[in-house]
Amino acid sequence: MEKELKIAVIGQGYVGLPLALAFAQHFPVVGFDIKQSRVAELQRGIDLTKEVDESQLNVSILTYNNSGGVKGYKPSTSISDIADANVYIITVPTPINQFNAPDLTPLKSSSKLVGTVLKQGDIVIYESTVYPGCTEEECIPVLEETSKLVFNRDFYAGYSPERINPGDKVNTLETIVKVTSGSTPEVADYIDDLYRTIIKAGTHKAPSLKVAEAAKVIENAQRDVNISFVNELALIFDRLGIDTQDVLEAAGTKFNFLKYKPGLVGGHCISVDPYYLAHKAIQVGYYPDVILSGRRVNDEIPVFIASKVVKLMIQKGIDVSRSRVLLLGFAFKENCPDTRNTKVAKIYEELVSYGIEVDVYDPWVNVEEVREEYGIEVMTEDKLLNTRYEGVVLTTAHTDFRKLNIENMVSSPAVIYDAKAALDRKIIDSRL
Repeated sequence: MEKELKIAVIGQGYVGLPLALAFAQHFPVVGFDIKQSRVAELQRGIDLTKEVDESQLNVSILTYNNSGGVKGYKPSTSISDIADANVYIITVPTPINQFNAPDLTPLKSSSKLVGTVLKQGDIVIYESTVYPGCTEEECIPVLEETSKLVFNRDFYAGYSPERINPGDKVNTLETIVKVTSGSTPEVADYIDDLYRTIIKAGTHKAPSLKVAEAAKVIENAQRDVNISFVNELALIFDRLGIDTQDVLEAAGTKFNFLKYKPGLVGGHCISVDPYYLAHKAIQVGYYPDVILSGRRVNDEIPVFIASKVVKLMIQKGIDVSRSRVLLLGFAFKENCPDTRNTKVAKIYEELVSYGIEVDVYDPWVNVEEVREEYGIEVMTEDKLLNTRYEGVVLTTAHTDFRKLNIENMVSSPAVIYDAKAALDRKIIDSRL
């Protein structure tokens, strides 16, 4: 089957593009996305997510064109380009709605789309993060209804959770062990072998789709709970007048102490996935106290940072309502353009509510995307260098920011707050 194998990867974002290009080194791959601007940029060999090497992207596209579609990569918005694929991999977002409940709209829409071209013997693999049971309970019925085919007789399914870490150039797709699973033992073996062609670190074959789904969702829930613990410590130590980082360094001298750091918990995974697990837990009659209390603590941090900055400004005699504050960073993590679910937006919103004029500077992010998604203007470097501030908050620890002379950017008096514990302690007033 490998000679005839054609893969369609649905969704060409942070997860789908690296996956498509990895498979494109061995098979013909069509990277499908409904966003025309995204596909147009990929066709020009440009990746605004900065997750892949653009020279590799261009080589893969050339390989596809020069081989007549025998190997390589083709970005497309056309359903006809994926109609002859026999393995479909779905990597679309799985967000939450305003009530913190799972929003399966993208997942169901992509399942419906794949269902329109699904054929006898095809395999559909899901990589999107979901709660245990979601693939079989929500996605498979859509595939069956749309295709009029019977699951595990006419077509098959797999689940292999994504483990992409945006901005990380060390722990990449190929170097992280991949969990795989399939809807029958034979399909599980086939899917595992398929991923082994691209994953140098190897694979772990889970006994069922549900186990693989659960494994993914608890990876991020575990990090969320651990970070919420140190965030809660930061809230306590602030009231006690103790520096949290000093405490963590002291405690970290013990061999079995886990040195998690306090911080803003945003992004598409850690701040979202626990709600998927909580949703399923409540469905089956269990209220997940630890998971949801961790979420509450982490969601408090942006408000805490904003109010702490305002308190420090008042203590220095600064007229808050006539002040200007700079947020350094808008991406949810350093050295990465990803702004999905960034908690910097909440800090911005809180500071504005005090009557403060707030500027945002981040050389990594897509300015138009931030304007469209959050209604916030990201300033230019020229304006940054010609403005003086009553407050500066480091919200994202981009390497670029180490070159900035923050002391020259503030008026006197002013407050410098470090939410990432990345600045020289001599120049800051406080840190998380």
